[in-house]
Amino acid sequence: MASQNIKYIVTEKGAPLKEKVTPIPTDIGPNEVLIRLKAIAVNPADVKMAYQGHRVTSWPLVPGFDGSGIVDAVGDQVRNFSIRDEVLANFIPGDRAASFQNFAVVQEESVAKKPITWSFEEAATLGVCYYTALAGLGIGLKTPLPFLKDGPATGFVPSSALVLGGSSALGAATIQLLRLALPDCTVLTTSSPKHHSRLTNTLGAHRAFDRTSTTLVADVKEASPASRGVDAIIDTVGAGATEKHVFETFDPQGPKKYAQVWTGDDEIKVPSGVDSVLFRSRDLSQIQGVENMMGSLQNLLEEGKYKLPLPVHIVGGGLGALQMGLEKMLKGVSGEKLVLVV
Repeated sequence: MASQNIKYIVTEKGAPLKEKVTPIPTDIGPNEVLIRLKAIAVNPADVKMAYQGHRVTSWPLVPGFDGSGIVDAVGDQVRNFSIRDEVLANFIPGDRAASFQNFAVVQEESVAKKPITWSFEEAATLGVCYYTALAGLGIGLKTPLPFLKDGPATGFVPSSALVLGGSSALGAATIQLLRLALPDCTVLTTSSPKHHSRLTNTLGAHRAFDRTSTTLVADVKEASPASRGVDAIIDTVGAGATEKHVFETFDPQGPKKYAQVWTGDDEIKVPSGVDSVLFRSRDLSQIQGVENMMGSLQNLLEEGKYKLPLPVHIVGGGLGALQMGLEKMLKGVSGEKLVLVV
């Protein structure tokens, strides 16, 4: 059994990770869960915090949004988890609730049980892309969310939607949630051709298109209902900032809903007549039933309705590999999720 907690901190913007040894937390609140990390995923958001100071209000900072592990202790009001349960969670960068450490303390509602057939490495990749995709539907498009317990039952129901960046973690999650939320919606997506088979055969997109194709607009329109163009676009990678032709895939007479994820850059300007909404994971509280999002994810996983968004790429073993993961993410990653084994 470990006798101490090792965490990796960023002391100032752009500084490399630094090891810090602290006691294992013992002050577990009544609704809190202590998780011993077994795998940690590295996200673009971790890089933006560490290297650019995005959303950082004070230093030092323990990064880390994603991870999985084993429950080591629970508060006296926790009812859904027990010691030795294998779980994943939504971690919060800062200190005790961040994932870049051996032990983290999170609220019970932020935890879900890991499917028995999934590895810790796979489970560690789910949190950020799932709840940001939820924001894309619930805030960006304001669709019904029937898979979310107590979630909105009514809302915008497009006949077709185009997901830009389907091979990103967020894009892959968005495709799945669209199919769950809007079973009659034609879901189209863009990516490099090497990812097309996974996006259609595994994750459920109806068609996938080469994002660099010179015939992209015509191809998307042809694949949409009645070949008119799509009702909605969910931009998971900020493609609309430089690839302005994607707005031509809209049905000229349709609602032209454009949901754009906040990337840390300026909001993307859209053509006249396009209804644009910026969505961010930190605005999830706007969604009815959001307190049940991890419990709902657990149900989807148990029922086999939610698949692994991206293949896992193991960066290395031990917390010391976190720096390597950040540097690799900084250089750019496509079609895979970076994970280290603790």
